[in-house]
Amino acid sequence: MVQYAVTLKEGDWTVFRDGEPLARGMSRSAAVEIAEGLAFEAEERGEKVELLIQEYTGELGRKVSGGG
Repeated sequence: MVQYAVTLKEGDWTVFRDGEPLARGMSRSAAVEIAEGLAFEAEERGEKVELLIQEYTGELGRKVSGGG
């Protein structure tokens, strides 16, 4: 399983893959777009994907998919 996450870290929206930062310093919508694109690509390769996205309120949304 691969995990992608979008969280607010040190004042910047950051995209993570398996806990490692991939991109930072962008708007939340841009970070979500990147993470969703990476998750889609992983699903296309047959990987199981966990996508975690932090809301503006701080709550974390979770979606698990793929793994054909």
